[in-house]
Amino acid sequence: MTDRVLIKDLPALADGPVSVSGWVETVRDQKKVQFVVLRDESGAVQLVNPRNSDDQGVVIADEPATTISALTQGSFVSVTGQLKHDERVKLGGIEVKLETLTVASTAIAETPIAADSGIDKRMDWRFLDLRVPRNALIFRIQTTLEHAFRTYWIDNDYIEIHTPKLMGSPSESNAELFKLDYFDTTAYLAQSPQFFKQMAQAAGFGKVFDIGPVFRADPSFTSRHATEFTGVDTEISWIDSHEDVMHMQEELLAAGIAAVKEKHGEQIKALFDIDVVVPTVPFPRIPLLEAKRIVAERGHVVDRNDDDMDPEGERQIAAYVEETYGHEFVFLTDYPTSIRPFYHMRSDEDPTITKSYDLIFRGTEITTGAQREHRVDVLEAQAIEKGLDPEELAYYFDFFRYGMPPHGGFGMGLARVLMLLLHQGNLREVTYLFRGPTRLTP
Repeated sequence: MTDRVLIKDLPALADGPVSVSGWVETVRDQKKVQFVVLRDESGAVQLVNPRNSDDQGVVIADEPATTISALTQGSFVSVTGQLKHDERVKLGGIEVKLETLTVASTAIAETPIAADSGIDKRMDWRFLDLRVPRNALIFRIQTTLEHAFRTYWIDNDYIEIHTPKLMGSPSESNAELFKLDYFDTTAYLAQSPQFFKQMAQAAGFGKVFDIGPVFRADPSFTSRHATEFTGVDTEISWIDSHEDVMHMQEELLAAGIAAVKEKHGEQIKALFDIDVVVPTVPFPRIPLLEAKRIVAERGHVVDRNDDDMDPEGERQIAAYVEETYGHEFVFLTDYPTSIRPFYHMRSDEDPTITKSYDLIFRGTEITTGAQREHRVDVLEAQAIEKGLDPEELAYYFDFFRYGMPPHGGFGMGLARVLMLLLHQGNLREVTYLFRGPTRLTP
């Protein structure tokens, strides 16, 4: 029996016997010849089956012709045949002349989604939606991006950790928490790996990263929020300021996007009509107050109940940076203490300002990063100031009682990076299986 060959590898083979398997994409059942477009996880190929006729020219109902006539879109089949290179064939310049065709699984004739189906309907039938080459490519890109991130970190002597997602106390605040029964007590799903990344600094790991699930009980229905997403987190010791963290992140992103462009740039151009832009380093940096002034001069006044930038402000400052610096990224720095967690270090010159930043990519925030407060007395005071109960954070404060180096890090949403990199309008498009306030299936 001929071993199965991936369709993408067929062009490199010489003419001769091959075996391929995949989903039926289209069938053209003509009188004298049948054509089937077969797609597997790597590409598509044309199968051809000339029909047999008797002496009077009447088409004979033989195999595999009869089976081909009954094929439905999406059915999974395995075939053997003769590979032939022919530049006249539009689909890759090759075709397979059929000898045998075996139906492994027959699909229902009428599919529940179409090319023009809405996003909610497509999410209901996500496994079918992901058969579309454009959608499948997203997750090859995600794989390349994550691999490039890991390669950067490992090449720079980082340790990968896997932090628990079940917490005995709130991880950052009492807001946006999922609670669940845990034997005879209450547990919480982790909002971030923040505390455990910092524990690794007390343990002497020096530099760590963690790629894993994050949970937020946030009832938002925007195109960029989810209740469960993949967080890309890192923490490093012996820093002088948050500038060290920013420098590491810009190098990381440049390396990741360069890897995506090298491996998938042509496919992204073909399927998304996008030229992947590898960012130059360093990224522009703008203090938050200055950014708000620039945005106001562009005609948008940030009107919020807190001191943060709003989504339109993020879009406006990104447009300004694109026009001024020709860059898709910008660090907004010097965030006020009022909108930052208790563990962010405050400025020595101005205690109302934290040593923190947000990273904006094409008009949307993808990261919050900072230098952390490593002095336990200051840390406890800042937690109380934020209305947190020190008793509930006792285990966390213990990390700092036995010697903690100056450190900092960031958390970044993987899906947001993909969404913006591929110019998509909704996080759901680039999430394998989306979770939101009203979606727990499939």
